[in-house]
Amino acid sequence: MAFEQFALTGRSAIITGGGTGIGAATARLFADHGADTVIASRTETELARVAAEVEAASGRRCVPVPTDITEEDQVVRLVEQTMHEFGKIDILVNNAGGTRLGPLADLPTRGFDRIVSLNLRGAFLCTREAGRHMIEQRSGAIVNVSSGAGVGGVKGGAHYASAKAGLQMLTRVTAAEWGHYGIRANCVAVGLVASERAVDAWKVAQIDPDAMAGGIPLGRAGEPIEVAYPMLFLVSDAASYVSGQTFSVDGGPSMGGIPDPD
Repeated sequence: MAFEQFALTGRSAIITGGGTGIGAATARLFADHGADTVIASRTETELARVAAEVEAASGRRCVPVPTDITEEDQVVRLVEQTMHEFGKIDILVNNAGGTRLGPLADLPTRGFDRIVSLNLRGAFLCTREAGRHMIEQRSGAIVNVSSGAGVGGVKGGAHYASAKAGLQMLTRVTAAEWGHYGIRANCVAVGLVASERAVDAWKVAQIDPDAMAGGIPLGRAGEPIEVAYPMLFLVSDAASYVSGQTFSVDGGPSMGGIPDPD
């Protein structure tokens, strides 16, 4: 068939942060290309809704597993349940994350630790636990979801930017250590994306998304599916010789210089 390198038929995936936004869009897209999925997040109702939608639309299995990835025992249970459901783990998408911005001088230690735990430690736990099975089967594809903050930093986000930069280095080290097992690891550094939660937060804060997008060359926020498509490439056979890389999915680089023409 056309584009057979993108087919995921017979493969199973874990997608964290799968109840909304990028994670939910990725679950739908992977299922459309033949994968069975386990989706994880802390909100059971969101997971159940997405799982039902995915199964109805694709006919593939989508299993919701409520999980707090900052809790090691819950991550172990997530991986064990995936193995029980599917017998293998071919794909891991470490998408769960988030932050609240605040000035460095006022950043409490507990707040720093919490954001690093959510955005970096959780991905490490998922990678280690799922990776044990990938090593045994000598194959697997991992995609970590970072942020433009991990590439260029963001004022008010010392904790978040540090965690996302660390996630990008975790990606490189994973690729280097596990490549000889047939495991690939890559990362996407995401820019401004109009996920459900982001849009709700913008409304509450009375933030104009068009104003935020003013410095983006493409002139708009991205949609969750526009991040899911690059991840489909990275977990598919089309990217069979790509590993250890961070890809920016951000609408283009912002820079100074001559003004844009009218």
